[in-house]
Amino acid sequence: MLENTKDKRSKKREIEMILKTLKLHVGEKNLVTNCYIVADEESKEAMVIDPGAEVDKVIEMLDILGVNLKYIFLTHCHADHIGAVDQLQGVKGGKVLISRADSTGLYDESISLTYYTETHNPELEADSRIDDGDLIHIGDIEFRVIATPGHTKGGLCLYCLHEDMIFTGDTIFSGTWGRTDLPTGSMEDIMDSIVNRILILPENTIIYPGHGKSTMIKEEKPIYLELRKKDF
Repeated sequence: MLENTKDKRSKKREIEMILKTLKLHVGEKNLVTNCYIVADEESKEAMVIDPGAEVDKVIEMLDILGVNLKYIFLTHCHADHIGAVDQLQGVKGGKVLISRADSTGLYDESISLTYYTETHNPELEADSRIDDGDLIHIGDIEFRVIATPGHTKGGLCLYCLHEDMIFTGDTIFSGTWGRTDLPTGSMEDIMDSIVNRILILPENTIIYPGHGKSTMIKEEKPIYLELRKKDF
């Protein structure tokens, strides 16, 4: 649970968030992807971010927490982030949210790259195609969608001002950034997304990436300021 005690904003109640991180092992190549569960303590509404594999682990955690799945949020359409979507939705329900640009990857393996991870393509349609600036609510907790193309054309981040956190998928990691040599990737776009869309957030914002450990805006900013000097 994260709570900013210095936050003086008016609230209907003191919001308490549940946050769980699951390390999911994807396919024969044993890729490890971060899957996140966020929930509102009082309403018990929950959102799962990037259920890439091992659906039983995700379902078990939802059951342990005693929460109801409202949304399945996908930061982008690659197989290691979407591989368990259909199974999870089949058991727990929840609406699938993904960007318009990446929604075709839910049924097109040439975009989702399931052949590379040796996993099945979920072959389902998104319940909602979301855009930059859209707001998503889990109980009283508000998240803002930030479009961050670069790793894929339709890459998204999910920012929560109240909790000083952002879920970044494969746009930015601790000490580095996502690959841009895959279908619809762009080095120019990912650098623009990181510098002009993510690093402008408050420096104490915690970054929860699609792989690896969490970090903070203030820890990553010097990397890109140095790159800027080199005219990336």
